[in-house]
Amino acid sequence: MKTSQRSVVEKADIIVQNLIDCGGYLNPMQANAFIRMLVDQPTMLKIIRTVPMNGPTMQVNKIGFDSRILHAAPASGSYLAAGNRSAPSTEQVNLLTKEIIAEVHIPYDVLEDNIERGKLEDTIMSLIAERAARDLEELIITGNTASGDAYLALMDGMIVQAVRHVCAFGAGTGVISKSVFKDMMKCMPNKYLRQMSGMRHFVSPHTEIELADSIANRITSNLGDKTYVREPHLNNIVYGIPVEGVALMPNANAILTYPKNVIWGVQRQIMIETDRDIRARVLIIVLTMRCDIRYEENDAVVLATGLTPDADITCTEHVYRDTCVWGPCAAAISCA
Repeated sequence: MKTSQRSVVEKADIIVQNLIDCGGYLNPMQANAFIRMLVDQPTMLKIIRTVPMNGPTMQVNKIGFDSRILHAAPASGSYLAAGNRSAPSTEQVNLLTKEIIAEVHIPYDVLEDNIERGKLEDTIMSLIAERAARDLEELIITGNTASGDAYLALMDGMIVQAVRHVCAFGAGTGVISKSVFKDMMKCMPNKYLRQMSGMRHFVSPHTEIELADSIANRITSNLGDKTYVREPHLNNIVYGIPVEGVALMPNANAILTYPKNVIWGVQRQIMIETDRDIRARVLIIVLTMRCDIRYEENDAVVLATGLTPDADITCTEHVYRDTCVWGPCAAAISCA
């Protein structure tokens, strides 16, 4: 006999309680597992550097040499001149987490299906991870403490923090072509261009589409055709640097840096709490966590502004239908 809705919700409460330890906080093993689920989502979290934090603050130490350490050797028996002796420079990146919240509503019928299959716990955590990862990407990229959006105002994201090297494209110059990526690379200090294959151009999907289209126009068996029919998981590469389409990157912006130069600190004290809305017949699961985003080396970041991947298209969104009508030439399209 099919399980009643009341018993379904009671069982759901019991299963959710299995996720909860110490007043609602996930234990370290559960928290690390949830962080891995977040990172596994198809967002920037997959490739940037994730740093689990035991508390709300953390210092990431940096050490390196800012200038030449090799010099001509003095005559035998003599010391290297004091001015030629080298000492590493040390810095710290300070992470200070801010609290964020995710709320998931699971209808009773979903609970029933999953309880009968014994996978409710996986469903709950995967639903939360899927939704939270998308929202975290938005905060990581476009967070701005001057924003009128309370969520985005929690912290400055990658765009706002990229202040050292800005490649600004003026009117008519931000149309997507290989020149845009060349100019961004030339804005990057030479010392960081030794390992270009480890860098990424983080761009909006529209920018990635425009770039792929310009490459596909070559119609060559080695590059054009492969780009036109390429597998979804493969990146376009411009001058040796892969181009990564990021869903929540604004069309006007792009960022060039090493993925591991972006530090996402997440506090492992993750709390899960539950409630019910009996009129809507849903189980409500609320997750709170704390995180922060920082560049380890701001000097190794280039921000592009003024890009116009949609310069040749006008789109109007309607509620019930989308119809595209080509204009007098292939370069102009009007969507209504």
